[in-house]
Amino acid sequence: MLVVLRDGRKLIGVLRSYDQFANLVLEDTTERIYHGSTYAEQYVGIFLIRGENVVLLGEIDLDTEDEIPLKAASYQALKPVFSQEMAEKKHRDHDKSQVLYEEKGFCREGGEGDGY
Repeated sequence: MLVVLRDGRKLIGVLRSYDQFANLVLEDTTERIYHGSTYAEQYVGIFLIRGENVVLLGEIDLDTEDEIPLKAASYQALKPVFSQEMAEKKHRDHDKSQVLYEEKGFCREGGEGDGY
């Protein structure tokens, strides 16, 4: 299974259990990061995921996954590049939300009216 979390992490593992709140238990889990056409994986083992953090859950077709033209890289080499890319995205998203708040009257994420 592929699970995408609210914080942007992508986890791949074997689904062992779930409940009515979408809480999940993944076994043999790896965290995968992407940069362009390159990816890296790090083994993280058993993962318990609270359902409110799940954005997407899907089955991976292993035959189709092998046909995708991505190059594998070491996790340690790709992590700094990925971290910088995520920091830049977070900064851009903050700037966008600031404009929406000041000019369009939207509320800030996590602010009043946020259901979480």
